[in-house]
Amino acid sequence: MQEAVLAPGARIECRSAEWMVRSLGRSSDGQQVVDVVGVSPFLRDKEARFLVAVEKAAGSFKVLQPEDTALVSDPSPLYRDSLLFLEAHLRRSIPTDSSLVVGHRAAMDALPYQLEPAAKALAMPRQRLLIADAVGLGKTLECGILCSELIRRGRGKRLLVVTTKSMLVQFQKEFWTRFSIPLVRLDSVGIQRIREQIPTNQNPFHYYDKAIVSVDTLKNDRDYRFYLDNASWDIIVIDECQNVAERARGAQKSQRAKLAERLATRSETLILLSATPHDGKPESFASLMNMLDPTAIADPSQYTKDDIKDLYVRRFRKDVIADLRSSVKERDSADVDCPASEQEERVFALLKDLKLPDTDAKAKAGQLFKTTLVKSLLSSPMAALQTVRNRLKRLEATPAPADQAALQELEPLLAAIGPAEFSKYQLLLQMIRSDWGWSGKDPKDRIVLFTGRRETQRFLVEHLAEDLGLPKGAVVGLDGAMPDVEQTRVVEQFAQEKEAVRILVATEVASEGLNLHYLSHRLVHVDIPWSLMTLQQRNGRIDRYGQPQQPQIRYLLSCSRSDGMGDAEKVLRLLKRKDEQAQQNIGDPAVFLGIYDAAGEEDVISEAFETGRVDALEQRMEANAQPYLGPTSGDNLFEELFGSTDGGSESGGNTPVQPLVQQRQPFSLFSSLWSYVDTALEAVAQQMERRGEKLDLRVFPEQQRLEITPPPELQRRYERYPRELQPPRGQRLALSTEVVALQRALEQSRRQDSSRPELEFLWDLHPLVDWLSDRGQITFQRHCAPVLQLSDGLESGAVVMVFQGTIPNQKGVPVVQEWVAVRFAGAGLKVVGVEPLQAVAERLQLGRKAYANPQAPIPGHLREQLPYAVEQANAYLRDCGDRWTARMQPELEAQRERLKRLRGRQEQQLELSFAADQRPQQIKEKRRLAEQKAIDGRFDDHERFVNEVMTIEPSPYLKVVAVLHREV
Repeated sequence: MQEAVLAPGARIECRSAEWMVRSLGRSSDGQQVVDVVGVSPFLRDKEARFLVAVEKAAGSFKVLQPEDTALVSDPSPLYRDSLLFLEAHLRRSIPTDSSLVVGHRAAMDALPYQLEPAAKALAMPRQRLLIADAVGLGKTLECGILCSELIRRGRGKRLLVVTTKSMLVQFQKEFWTRFSIPLVRLDSVGIQRIREQIPTNQNPFHYYDKAIVSVDTLKNDRDYRFYLDNASWDIIVIDECQNVAERARGAQKSQRAKLAERLATRSETLILLSATPHDGKPESFASLMNMLDPTAIADPSQYTKDDIKDLYVRRFRKDVIADLRSSVKERDSADVDCPASEQEERVFALLKDLKLPDTDAKAKAGQLFKTTLVKSLLSSPMAALQTVRNRLKRLEATPAPADQAALQELEPLLAAIGPAEFSKYQLLLQMIRSDWGWSGKDPKDRIVLFTGRRETQRFLVEHLAEDLGLPKGAVVGLDGAMPDVEQTRVVEQFAQEKEAVRILVATEVASEGLNLHYLSHRLVHVDIPWSLMTLQQRNGRIDRYGQPQQPQIRYLLSCSRSDGMGDAEKVLRLLKRKDEQAQQNIGDPAVFLGIYDAAGEEDVISEAFETGRVDALEQRMEANAQPYLGPTSGDNLFEELFGSTDGGSESGGNTPVQPLVQQRQPFSLFSSLWSYVDTALEAVAQQMERRGEKLDLRVFPEQQRLEITPPPELQRRYERYPRELQPPRGQRLALSTEVVALQRALEQSRRQDSSRPELEFLWDLHPLVDWLSDRGQITFQRHCAPVLQLSDGLESGAVVMVFQGTIPNQKGVPVVQEWVAVRFAGAGLKVVGVEPLQAVAERLQLGRKAYANPQAPIPGHLREQLPYAVEQANAYLRDCGDRWTARMQPELEAQRERLKRLRGRQEQQLELSFAADQRPQQIKEKRRLAEQKAIDGRFDDHERFVNEVMTIEPSPYLKVVAVLHREV
């Protein structure tokens, strides 16, 4: 008898207990690792991880053989337990194609374009993808869809999300409420809590399987370098990944880039998210592509579209407008002209002829201090006053008499401007009170104010509440200097209806990624950033997927009679026009300047202002935008980088085919998830009752809603989740399959200042369903299969033996998964047919039709027929495996040829770079050998991965799940 194959779903005996295999993997030194859940009564639901070779050497590891399966009776009415047993195994079957099976059914109204990234990734040998959709299109949701699919496939047990500190709570909530993915938030408080709970020498990343952490937390703590290098995940997500690209500017970004490089090697799946994925420099974008696939690019300064086109997805609002029209309303935006007060005009007049010879002599073009002063004044007199005072303080150390005299003349004029003389502030009050008729009484009508200046923010937070007649706490600020926990608290308050906050005054820290649209559709730019990229990010906070109301966006524009301020006003109006044009028919506003860096855009615009060339700047913007008018090709990111339409593409620049999104409903014996859960809970209730316990359960079938006090087994699962996601002990859980009901619950939680909605979404990945499936698989004793003796449906005397068959690849991932029904005509040993279970189940209406359970004895011939059925099922699976191998062989050869070609390119580039190297030969040779070793390592690793993924084990794993029989 050949040795049984180890695969997900297999039963094993190890350390004198029975376990069910959940997934397989490799340790850091290449040994096979098996993740299991306990089946034996005293280990039920306990999770463990074994090194296969170690356990075999100790003589305590055995994969159970199908021929040895005991056939047992099912005492339950209508064969309920057998159906639950079958269904549980069906639900644990691993999808082996690239069709979406769960992600599109998460708690969201998924739009067609949001499914494409997951479809593209699932079609790849290794799921490593940049999702670079524009602001507000739902990248977090697209990421959640893909992660859900991978979790359903057994490839998402360990997950790490790295994001900005302001996004920690939002990301955590989205993943839990919509996808039932529980991320432990490792903010400063969370990390301290874990360190108090675990030994000092234990890796905190081993403590939780799914976590979310700030990129700044990771890069600032030296301890994490060791922890990261000694941990691995199934999936790593890096949000706002433009922050970790290799860029020449500053040591902080260098730290982030090094962190990202380490993370990229710690997971098979890597998902990068960014609305602004590059800064216009091929080298920095190449660093992201190399994280995804280190074999793709030989020369970071010069590569083609063909090198990277499979590694990213990028769409703009205009590209998906047909999908969006049903869920996102067109924005209402307008300028609010703010004529300067007399006191402000005195400042503008003086500023016109301001000379700062010593200061500006040292400044680069676009960075003159006078320009900085103009920008701060266009924000507020208070910001300008702070700017002047800071400069005067610095000049005390290095005196510059002319500059000091000029600024000292300006200082009292700015100091004399109070709230009454601050024209922009007065117009803001008028607009809020009169134009909008806003009083702050409606908790679902809140306002976001953006300013780039901290002093302007402080002024607004200090004065707005009193001048608008708002209570204490109604106006709050959000800025980058706040600790992560404080930022989180403010964002949470703004999204919760019960909280007193009505106006959020934010600096640019809030412009990246945050959802501020739940209770707000009004946004005011108190000042306009001199960067189109920043302007787009700001607007995307309320003008985004999921906004139920028409976004109202207002731009406060300072207007002065002074000739010197004309160009400044022209700059602001130009920026506003171009942002609207990008929204309508361009896509990425960064193409106007072609710089792809917010700070760089500010420098160019400032230089045009200083030199009086704003008109020329506008002409340049128009020319740059021409190639991008109209629908984009879907791979326009390459054109953004290289400014061409073919980029030297080997394929001639053909538009890539969009991924075909296929969706399917996995086969089930039950008419719906609700039907399965209802039946499974009924079984649980009866089992508990037999033990003298009671299941606290209320069911509302019409609403497909239930309330349950988690039994101890389920409660233990929740205890592994973060505190903020756990239901209070002893309190009922409320669950519903209705997405609309969950949306109402999310709104209710915001009204009640609750960190978690009272209702949870009941779907395939919810812990309750997961728990029921695990229970279902251990309904019968170790290595047993139930016999269902049917009164009709089958021919008289017929026997159908049901097998779950799996063939994993050499990485232990199932690639062939078949449910096989082997049929005998009677008590003889001759097999008369082998077909998919689904065909038999549909003919019998198994699970839909009630079959009486006569409790009849099990015929002895079933035991004799079993080995023959196993033989036929094995042959059927081997044929499936041969077909899979034949189908995969051309792709495997193509991958090998591709890697051979790319290795040659990188080695050729290596020789070219060292030919131009002028260092001593000994140093050159040492460096060259190190680079060659790195190339060999990259390609050897990739080739090994491709071979393991596209090569299967020689024999299938078979499990007897049930026997169907009709007496003569």
